[in-house]
Amino acid sequence: MEIYEKLSPLALAFIGDAIHTAYVRQYVLTHEDGLKLSNYHNEAKKFCNAKTQKEVLKKLQENLTEKEKEIVRRARNSKYKHKAKNFDEEEYKKATSFEALVGYLFLSNQQERLKEILDFSVKIS
Repeated sequence: MEIYEKLSPLALAFIGDAIHTAYVRQYVLTHEDGLKLSNYHNEAKKFCNAKTQKEVLKKLQENLTEKEKEIVRRARNSKYKHKAKNFDEEEYKKATSFEALVGYLFLSNQQERLKEILDFSVKIS
């Protein structure tokens, strides 16, 4: 059994959040010329928030494999112990589903598909 099969959808989202954030920060550093250090964080926040992640997932939905749809569905239906600070519950669940998808792709070593999803996430924002 693979590690991603043993983990809950929220655990997949935990690692997916880190992977997505690292990718976005690298993207900002290499694509946003002339930014001051203090502006990097603000630029990255445009990509790493529940509203944007929800929109990315919405646009990806029809191009997901059955396994990817299953991961997204399981994450969306998970029981959350805390509430989102600045977003409604539906938006937060969909963003968490996106992060779980990223975590699943990372842990299942689907690097090409992961890069495709991460590239898409910074292009549509």
